[in-house]
Amino acid sequence: MPNACVIGLGKSGVAAARLLKREGWQVTINDRGTSSALQQQQQGLAAEGITVNLGTAFDPEVLQPDLVVVSPGVPWDVPGLIRSRELGIATIGEMELAWRYLQDIPWVGITGTNGKTTTTALTAAIFQAAGFRAPAFGNIGLAACEVVLAKEKPDWAIAELSSYQIEASPSIAPKIAIWTTFTPDHLNRHKTLERYYSIKAHLLHQAQYQIFNGDDPYLRKVGESMAAPVRSEACWTSVNGKAHLIGDPNQGFYIEDGWVRTANELILPANLLKMPGHHNQQNLLMAIAAARLAGIDKTAIAEAVATFPGVPHRLEHICNWHGIDFINDSKATNYDAAEVGLSAVNSPAILIAGGDAKIGDDAAWMSAIQRKAAAVLLIGDAAQPFAKRLQQIGYSQYEIVETMERAVRRSAELSQQLDVKTVLLSPACASFDQYQNFEQRGDHFRQLCLEQLT
Repeated sequence: MPNACVIGLGKSGVAAARLLKREGWQVTINDRGTSSALQQQQQGLAAEGITVNLGTAFDPEVLQPDLVVVSPGVPWDVPGLIRSRELGIATIGEMELAWRYLQDIPWVGITGTNGKTTTTALTAAIFQAAGFRAPAFGNIGLAACEVVLAKEKPDWAIAELSSYQIEASPSIAPKIAIWTTFTPDHLNRHKTLERYYSIKAHLLHQAQYQIFNGDDPYLRKVGESMAAPVRSEACWTSVNGKAHLIGDPNQGFYIEDGWVRTANELILPANLLKMPGHHNQQNLLMAIAAARLAGIDKTAIAEAVATFPGVPHRLEHICNWHGIDFINDSKATNYDAAEVGLSAVNSPAILIAGGDAKIGDDAAWMSAIQRKAAAVLLIGDAAQPFAKRLQQIGYSQYEIVETMERAVRRSAELSQQLDVKTVLLSPACASFDQYQNFEQRGDHFRQLCLEQLT
C-alpha cells in the first residue's frame, strides 16, 4: 500500500487525507500544533484509519512517504518540504491533488490580491442560476478535496486560488482564469514582488481564456506592454467605459451609462448588484465575463446578480443601532483592501483597525483615513505601530483599545458623541495575533455587535 503524508490538520488537510484513504493510500497527517481541539480531531481520524502526528515537525527521512500533500497555509519552503523535494518525493498542494481527480471538467480559476472572494462567490452564483452544479471552493467555502469526495461530480469547478495554492499546484490549467488585482502582499512568504507576480501569472498562462481587471494599475501596465502572461485575445474589463479598455474592445466588458455591456450588447444595469463600491462593480464585470465565455445567457446572469447577498466579512452589514450601521470588513487583511473598504462606506466613519501587520505600502490607506475616518480604534499587535504611523501623518483622532470587545463598546459611544452613522471593522492586517483566521475575527465582531447593540 503506498504511503502518503499530509501536512496540516486544517479543513484542506483533512479532506486530502480522506480522499487519499479512499483511493487506497496509507495516510499520516502531520501538524505541529498540540491543542485540545487537534487532539480531538486526532482521535476521530484514528477511527477512520488515518494516523495523526501532533507536535512534531515533518521529517521525510523518518516517515519516508511516497507522496507529500501540503495544506495551503503551510509555507512551501519549510525545511521538511525542501528536503522532501531534494529526496525526489512527489510533493504537491491539496489543490493539485483535487485537480488530478477533477481535470476532466472545466475550471474557472480566480486569483488576485484582493477581490477574489466576492468574484468567486458571484461567479458560482451565476453558474448555479444557469443550472450548473458549480461549487465554489479553495480559498472560499469547501476545500478542493471535499468537492472530489462529494457524491455528485460538478459540471464546473469555481476555484478561488491564493498564491499559496497556485505555488504548490503547477498543473492546474483552468478553462477560464480571472486575475482580479495585484498589489504587494504575502511578501513575508514570497520574499519579492516578482516572485509573487510570477506565481499568479502561472495560473493565467495555463488558462484557455484570460480575464484581467483593466482598472488595476499594475495589471493595466502589464497589459499595455503585453508582458507575460497576457495574450492578445485576453478579455479586459473596466468600470470606466469602452474607451478605457485594453486590447480589442470587441472582447472587453465595461460599464457605460449605468449598464454592464460589451461593444455588441447590453447585459444588465450595473446597479442590479446591491454591494457598494467601484471595486464591486469591477468584480461584477469579471464574473459576467466568465459567465459569457461559458455561454451563460443574460437571464440567468441577471437573476443571480439581483439576488446576490454578498459575502461574509467583506463589507458585510451586521446591524443598524440608533441609526448607525455596523459593517464587518474583516477580510481586509492588507492596506489596499482596507483602503477600498473605507472608500466604499458612507463617511465619516469610525474605523476599527489593527491585528498582525503585513509588509506593504500604507500611503493610500492613510490618505483614506484622513479623508473619511472620524476616529480610529486600534486593536491587536499593530496598535502601537499604527498609532505611531497616524501621528506621523498628523492624524490625532485615534485610541488604542487593544481588544475587539472594547472596540465595539467604544465605537458605539464615539459614534453617538460624534454623530457618525458608520462603524467599520476593516483591519488592514492578518488576524493571527488574536484569532485563528479573519473569519473568526469577523464572527467575533458580529457576535459582539448583536449581543451588545441589539
